[in-house]
Amino acid sequence: MENNFRYSFNEKRYHTFNYYLKTHYNGKVAKVIIDAGFTCPNRDGSKAYGGCIFCSSKGSGDSNVSLSDSVLKQYSDNKEVMDLKWENSFYIPYFQSYSNTYGPLDRIKEMIEPFIHMDEVAEIAIATRCDCLSDEIIEYLNEVCKYKPVWLELGLQTSNDRTGEYINRQYTYNDFKEAVYRLKETDIKVCAHIINGLPYETMEIMLKTVKDISVLPLDGVKIHMLHIIKGTKLAEFYKDRPFNIISREEYIELVVEQLRYLKPEIVIQRLTGDPLKEDLIAPEWVLNKTTILNDIDKLMRKKDVYQGDLYHE
Repeated sequence: MENNFRYSFNEKRYHTFNYYLKTHYNGKVAKVIIDAGFTCPNRDGSKAYGGCIFCSSKGSGDSNVSLSDSVLKQYSDNKEVMDLKWENSFYIPYFQSYSNTYGPLDRIKEMIEPFIHMDEVAEIAIATRCDCLSDEIIEYLNEVCKYKPVWLELGLQTSNDRTGEYINRQYTYNDFKEAVYRLKETDIKVCAHIINGLPYETMEIMLKTVKDISVLPLDGVKIHMLHIIKGTKLAEFYKDRPFNIISREEYIELVVEQLRYLKPEIVIQRLTGDPLKEDLIAPEWVLNKTTILNDIDKLMRKKDVYQGDLYHE
């Protein structure tokens, strides 16, 4: 069965981040996770609501980086380890935990500017929320794009506002859309995060999230399976009132179908997450990341489907 997907070097039938990076930089590019010590408006200040129910004390990050170290030391230490695996690599400082544009502009500049003129830094990735993007922050990040491409990774999780209220997200799908269209007027790249398996969502609701975002001017998408992590409000809810967790097979079927509605140009940065085993309550099957990705590839070949083959303008 011939693979005619144009954004692939191999058997992949979706637009992998690896393909995007290799075609832009002609070499190995690795993300370096950095914790810049930010929090988020859902946890901090006068509008604090306790955070999203799935979010742990580490924010959305799964790494064990040390917050006591400066951003440059975190970068250098992680890069040193990666240099042993890959020579002459490029790197992406990835500010992952919490909302890294929630704060004064001067602090955001302190986070980013050490990396702007590093030759080995290919791009800069910043995880944040749609309600943490003032005009001055967007203007600054757009200026940074003159030196390095900037990815803003925006957590959406679901386009269903009823679920959004249940997970205590504290912004609407319309808020998310408005942020994406504001960013479209700049050179900043936008990657949306969605989560499959949120409590009480049906397969139809999860698929609708992808159909909804497929018409937005996005550059990338990350798809995650819900992780129930120790110490979260979600863990408490799950203990008191266990809800159905989709199976590994259901997840793979769903992801394949979701990919079909995303236009081929969108870079798929993730199709599953990397929880820390010691923190994970459920589902255990997410720990086998490689086999999940392999089975997604197998099912796409078996069905002879591709990313975007059901996408329509």
